[in-house]
Amino acid sequence: MTDSSGHAGSGTTPDPGVAGKFRGPRWSWLRVTGSVGPLGIAIAVLWLSVIVLLPLAALTVSSFEDGWSGFWDAVTAPSALDSLRITVGVSVVVAVLNVVMGTLIAWVLVRDEFPGKGIVNALIDLPFALPTIVASIVLLSLYGPNSPIDIHLNATQPGLVVALAFVTLPFVVRSVQPVLIEVDKEVEQAALSLGASNWITFRRIVLPTLAPAIISGGGLAFARAIGEYGSVVLIGGNIPRETQMTSQYIQQQIEVDRPINAAAVSVALLAISFASLLVLRLLAERTARKEEAAR
Repeated sequence: MTDSSGHAGSGTTPDPGVAGKFRGPRWSWLRVTGSVGPLGIAIAVLWLSVIVLLPLAALTVSSFEDGWSGFWDAVTAPSALDSLRITVGVSVVVAVLNVVMGTLIAWVLVRDEFPGKGIVNALIDLPFALPTIVASIVLLSLYGPNSPIDIHLNATQPGLVVALAFVTLPFVVRSVQPVLIEVDKEVEQAALSLGASNWITFRRIVLPTLAPAIISGGGLAFARAIGEYGSVVLIGGNIPRETQMTSQYIQQQIEVDRPINAAAVSVALLAISFASLLVLRLLAERTARKEEAAR
């Protein structure tokens, strides 16, 4: 349809230049793809906001009620720094320990057959279902002052390591196990047939494939350990500057009516946990891309 001058009227096809502005890369982030559609995404974001984001925002606001100086003083108090040092140090040891032992256990469960394998496989998930305070009671009975095996770990940092290793082991095993099941055994057999040792085959063929899952499992184990309370409350002894975890220090601040200090240290602990998970996630994704490119 044209006007008297021969030009297209306003009711015809829209200007492709204008339409192109909304189809270009600048607006590509607005596109919604997938099976759930915009409604499903909106519900997921709303639920995440109510359950996670709003409580964290409220905690952060509470931690700054005395201003930045009050927040900094609470976080850098000697007792707070000592608890953070102990918590991070013990959590790193636990994460490394479970990366090694969790990978080994996952390997045994996938590659080996033995009597009672199903029971062992089920026991891996027990820390998920067992109240962590029960774990602390059991460990105190086993390694406490009246230890039946004469091993006394109560009120020591090794006792903290044992308790945290118990509750974080499933994260590594369950992260590595499904990936190990999908590993192509023919490539391993080919390497072995060409004269490669078991260790070289594992290090150069299997380990690169498992690396993203191992890193993710180790990160989850670290994050769980850094905020754990129940499993260490009895066996740890809660000795300031020796075995006091940050979660116990936070509870202590609440008991002495210092909720702002407790909130400030909680935010610091949250920041450490989030930063470690973010770095490990990026590292796992980078490792996965390298492995995919190598194929």
